[in-house]
Amino acid sequence: MTRPTVLAYYFPDWHADPRNARWFGDGWDEWKLLRDARPRFEGHRQPRIPATGYRDESDPANAEEDIALAAAHGVDGFLVDYYWYEDGPYLSGALDEGLLRARNSEEMVFALMWANHELVDIFPYADPGQDDARRLENGAIGRAAFERMVDHIIEHYFRRPNYLRVEGRPWFSIYEIGGLIEGLGGVDETVDALRWFRSRVVDAGFVGLHLDAVVWGFGVLPTAIAVDDPASLLRLLEVDSGTSYVWVHHTDVDTYDFPRGDVQRLQDEAFADYERLRAELPMPFHPNVTVGWDSSPRTAQDVAFVRGRYPFTPVWDQTPEEFEVALRRAKSFIEEQPTPFPVLTVNAWNEWTEGSALLPDRDRGTRYLEAIRQVFGAGE
Repeated sequence: MTRPTVLAYYFPDWHADPRNARWFGDGWDEWKLLRDARPRFEGHRQPRIPATGYRDESDPANAEEDIALAAAHGVDGFLVDYYWYEDGPYLSGALDEGLLRARNSEEMVFALMWANHELVDIFPYADPGQDDARRLENGAIGRAAFERMVDHIIEHYFRRPNYLRVEGRPWFSIYEIGGLIEGLGGVDETVDALRWFRSRVVDAGFVGLHLDAVVWGFGVLPTAIAVDDPASLLRLLEVDSGTSYVWVHHTDVDTYDFPRGDVQRLQDEAFADYERLRAELPMPFHPNVTVGWDSSPRTAQDVAFVRGRYPFTPVWDQTPEEFEVALRRAKSFIEEQPTPFPVLTVNAWNEWTEGSALLPDRDRGTRYLEAIRQVFGAGE
């Protein structure tokens, strides 16, 4: 059995960014939310304090430490959450200044997961009864902005020797298929844009593009999209693989007890959905294992923590032992129906304000990372 490539999602909001400065003040990053977090119920494990401190991830010396830690524990690379709006990139400093300038950069692979979702002001979110938080950016972009993004990522990322490739084809994930189609103006327009994308990749000297879709949210596709089922849509878009971002995408969070959710049920429902997706999708589906979920740092700490819209959701604080069980479950899932390029995604390397971080904290140390090494070894 070929060992899967283990890829951890990397959330890059732990450094100063010009947009954040404009919205929230000079020097702001999400460490502010994490520092302010407080326990919201008995036994609530907050605040979570990073064992390595509140570091600037755009400093290549700090990125070097992360790369070494990942490699030593069987994490082969990072799927970096990538943001590009109508007027260009956001939060790119972590990748451009940090990860790619680290002295050991080429000891890991990386790829982009275009986080093309709407960005709203939940930094922090003050009112669980409010219908709409302030929109900061619209994730659905038009064709001209899409083409600018494609040319940028081919030149600045795909050409790097450690960019993740499948049979020579650079991997590119898209978070929201619905948002992609909405921005480009429809299904036919999206098919045309993706074919243009592939042609640009070939013109750049590659054999093609490996297009990956994060398969969630098809129940809320724009009403203008007329397809019989998600499988038909992904086939039409010529998607090469499907992945998952986080377990809570595969369940109805409102059906769980609040404020503490049942971890075993969440894991069971995620893997049941993986079985469904593997049976229904016309391309390989790669499973995800999620460290945990706790978005309470993105709530205002002086208001009641009550059930409501995100981020007032239940908390799932999975132990390292439960996480290892899930990793073994994913390993079996992959072995049951081998694919030419097996992948496991993990949420996440550093989603601190969503309670899902492989990086060590002062409470549990490196135990989540050690579980990956225990199940999959340290890689090559």
